[in-house]
Amino acid sequence: MEEHFYVCLGQTVIRDRNMTDSINSDPAKATVSRDFSRRQFTRLAGLLGAGISFSQILPAAQARTPVSDEKSTNVIAYIDKNEYWTGPLPQAARVAQKTILSGNRYDPDHLHNDFLHTVSTVEHVPVEQILVWQGSMDPLIRSIAAFASPERGLVTVDPTFEVPWKVAKYLNIPVQRVPLTAAENYATSTKALLKANPKAGLYYVCSPNNPTGTSTPLQEIKWLLDNKPADAVVLVDEAYIHFTTNPSALALLQNRKDLIVLRTFSKLFGMAGLRVGLSFAHPELHQRMMRYDGEAATRLINVSALAGAKESLLLPDQIKKRRDNMTAVREAVEQHLQKRGIAFLPGSQANMIMVDWGRPAADVAAAFEKRGVVIGRNWPIWPNISRVTIGSAEEMALFNQQVDRIFKS
Repeated sequence: MEEHFYVCLGQTVIRDRNMTDSINSDPAKATVSRDFSRRQFTRLAGLLGAGISFSQILPAAQARTPVSDEKSTNVIAYIDKNEYWTGPLPQAARVAQKTILSGNRYDPDHLHNDFLHTVSTVEHVPVEQILVWQGSMDPLIRSIAAFASPERGLVTVDPTFEVPWKVAKYLNIPVQRVPLTAAENYATSTKALLKANPKAGLYYVCSPNNPTGTSTPLQEIKWLLDNKPADAVVLVDEAYIHFTTNPSALALLQNRKDLIVLRTFSKLFGMAGLRVGLSFAHPELHQRMMRYDGEAATRLINVSALAGAKESLLLPDQIKKRRDNMTAVREAVEQHLQKRGIAFLPGSQANMIMVDWGRPAADVAAAFEKRGVVIGRNWPIWPNISRVTIGSAEEMALFNQQVDRIFKS
């Protein structure tokens, strides 16, 4: 029996080759799984199971949790992890709380299927192209393992969300990082991505980008889809899409077999700790992601979180209000920085800005924390620039006060 390895809730499981063939009968696609050794599959198990491997290679994904005991810390503002400053939309929270009473059932009132059909209606995507996950990290990790390989690398920009880099490195997948530049208004150039590796297996585009907040025009993504290798996949991470009115890459999905779009309820919807995410793709792409026993990850979703997520999608006026409130606060912060003569990267369309302190960002972050404000980190490519999450008006007023104290005239 030829052994193939799958991941099931953090454990490696051996299955017969015939079972694999029912998932992926295309020999060209099957080579992706054969590129990974037994040791690499064991490592992948740790990532997908959120076990020790996950915590070791992705420390940046572990948010610094606010401490409830005021005596134990002087921190009063956490604006470092791009969390929305308040919880779920109130109506969504009420629905989620009510659903807890049905938590003795695995799928009360067929909630899972109802949620998928709600997403289909709201986003105008066929239900067979939608999967729900416990956040968007899981499908992101699966996509790297499924579509990139030691032979077919990963391409991203720099800086961007680091998880793809770190997972690829962990699985011995080559990564090309294309620096963002002022000439491109710090937005992703898909032509530069393709030039960096014309034979990559996966091209990762975060739009709006984390940490710059800059969006990739839809025509850029379409150009990449039209010009990349036919068997390569483009993954568009839209974790921050609800903070902008720009069109979504879902408009390009149709019946394509080379595009994946990821979403999460962790940002504007204020559900970071509740863990609900979405992937949109042709069923054949989803099947390739399923080779790591994704069935459990897509079916076993917390029902109260699912109910809250479903309700959130049905509240467009409240979504707009949150977007408008965040935008107003962000613009007020940018105006204050301009008055102080402190540079920041222009064009953010998300709940973050990149501030150029003109000195080591780590030292500036330490100065802020001494004054009760935790700001975000920097990326190695830009050692003097910190990501600052846009919090509430009150939190950002405190941030502005500390800017004035740290950067005295």
